[in-house]
Amino acid sequence: MDLILGAGPVVKLVLAVLVYFSVVSWAIIFFKLRVIQRATRDSERFLDFFWAKKRFDAIGQGLRDYAHSPLTVLFREGYQELLKSQGKRPGEEDEGLVADLGGAENVERALRRAMTQETHRLEKFLTFLATTGSTAPFIGLFGTVWGIMDAFRGIGKTGSASLAVVAPGISEALVATAIGLVAAIPAVMAYNHFVNKVNVLTGEMDNFSQEFLNIVQRMMRRG
Repeated sequence: MDLILGAGPVVKLVLAVLVYFSVVSWAIIFFKLRVIQRATRDSERFLDFFWAKKRFDAIGQGLRDYAHSPLTVLFREGYQELLKSQGKRPGEEDEGLVADLGGAENVERALRRAMTQETHRLEKFLTFLATTGSTAPFIGLFGTVWGIMDAFRGIGKTGSASLAVVAPGISEALVATAIGLVAAIPAVMAYNHFVNKVNVLTGEMDNFSQEFLNIVQRMMRRG
């Protein structure tokens, strides 16, 4: 705290910016941990539920129990589009539900649109973590360079270059680099972790979309 309070105004401004980046990054990390964990858990449970049921209408009635899964959004959008092509309403039984070629194409577009929306939702705020990880060290380095410039200017004014004169100013300047690394390292680690988890969920959404379309195409062939 003595080093921070003794730093110059520019270095203090840099430290304030870095603290802002760090606080927001940690808030995003805790928020995304909760979102990703819920999505992963509910997706696993929904897949078991989906394959255990044999009827779309029965699956549609149990979606509330898996509200955090992106797969439920895909199923809802695809099923509603399928019903729309048949002139039916959600909750009606599946008897007589036959997909024609145009209906299957509409279902595919609905699934693709829902997948894009869910992917964007899962990736929300990750850009800030990437920005923090890439820019915070350089912001801290800028504060360090500025602080060292102040230290050398002070040396020029006093005309003394002893260690007792140089060390305090340089140590105050190096605090900015340290805070920059403290902000950047967790952000980079969290970003890589979340990107991996989102890729896994995206793969699950793609597989589910293909399985859903396969079912619709079998219905079309039966028709």
